[in-house]
Amino acid sequence: MEPSPMRSRIRNGRKRHIAVDTDGRLLMVNLTTADISDSAGAQQVLDAIRKRWPWIKHLFADGAYDRRKLMDKAAFKDFVVEIVKRIDADPGFKVLPRRWVVERTFGWMTRWRRLVRDYEKRIDVSKAMIHVALGGLLLRRIAH
Repeated sequence: MEPSPMRSRIRNGRKRHIAVDTDGRLLMVNLTTADISDSAGAQQVLDAIRKRWPWIKHLFADGAYDRRKLMDKAAFKDFVVEIVKRIDADPGFKVLPRRWVVERTFGWMTRWRRLVRDYEKRIDVSKAMIHVALGGLLLRRIAH
């Protein structure tokens, strides 16, 4: 019996789910394949944050993470998740509170050539490159 073409297809792309502090320093990163939903990737980040930093209570997220299953898990883990939604009535670019912190961290990551595109074949190598890039950023901050 021949495998179905849907199952044997190679899925390209990755999703990067990150948690940062208010200054944009990386707390947690979770890389998933592109076929995993944003909510499922964020649930893994919630587990890791609760385990490593039990005192964190308040999280900000964008509209893609506003899903019932994720909110239920956040409430179970004793998190307060505030969703920062884009206002569709206002045309053009608007800086949204707290959302720009994560976007700025993604901008810092893309300064590193290997993180501009998905050059890595393996997810663990890509995750290590994110740690190297943002670790280098921290070292530059400390040196100055």
